[in-house]
Amino acid sequence: MTVLGVLHPGSMGAAVAAQARVGGAEVLWCPTGRSPATRDRAARSGLAAASSLAELVERADVILSICPPAHAEDVAAAVSVYPFVGVYVDANAIAPTTMARVSATLSRTDAIVVDGSIVGSPPSATKSPRLYLSGPRDALASVAGLFAGTAVRAHALPGDIGSASALKLSYSSYQKASRVLAAVSYALARDHGVEGELLDIAGGRSGSYLAETAYIPKVAARSWRWGPEMSEVASALRDAGLPADLAEASASVMSRWDGLRGAQVSVLEALERLSDRSAREAGGS
Repeated sequence: MTVLGVLHPGSMGAAVAAQARVGGAEVLWCPTGRSPATRDRAARSGLAAASSLAELVERADVILSICPPAHAEDVAAAVSVYPFVGVYVDANAIAPTTMARVSATLSRTDAIVVDGSIVGSPPSATKSPRLYLSGPRDALASVAGLFAGTAVRAHALPGDIGSASALKLSYSSYQKASRVLAAVSYALARDHGVEGELLDIAGGRSGSYLAETAYIPKVAARSWRWGPEMSEVASALRDAGLPADLAEASASVMSRWDGLRGAQVSVLEALERLSDRSAREAGGS
């Protein structure tokens, strides 16, 4: 039986880990320093708790890193302290250059590094995200095998380290920036009392994010993670000699939703946080 170590079981990590269990793997996680919410997700997903990171690294054949992009290098550095000899999969939304640094960090061990990226919502009975993988061919096959017959659809890419990360950020640069732009556009229309007309225009165009106002609070609640991801997008664009202005601006806009991590807010509350007036009032209170 393959032993998979997951760092860490957030909403995506726990759901992916649960699918690996469906595929027949034993899945470990490390409770040290994790929140009660994380412990609850791990328990509901049937994950086995390791006594320490050292034990997880020693027992795991494969380690899967699924964490906020800002912490990807820290997680890799923590694992690199130990003599890990298995396959390390970084499945975070990071720039190819960041992924290269992760790979270099793990080079001090005998780990085989795989670049991974997840596109889609956490797996469930109705949702099947794609796990894209790039790197050493044999390692890709072993990782993909962990999810055979599950709701996680593994796809091997033809490139090396950096390809999976580049694909994820190519998609993120459109998806997340579009969501932010839709929120700003709707906020402007509402400020002038023409939001109904804007929605009427958007409703006549199939698939317009402008028509999905109910999604704005979700964007606000996820900005703590999406903002750093857009910063990684900006880094990837600059490395490719492409303009990073929109990605940087999206990250800046999302910083106005700081403090709303996981919060249940209304459309109105989310829009008010975008306003300079709201920021000035908060600063003066």
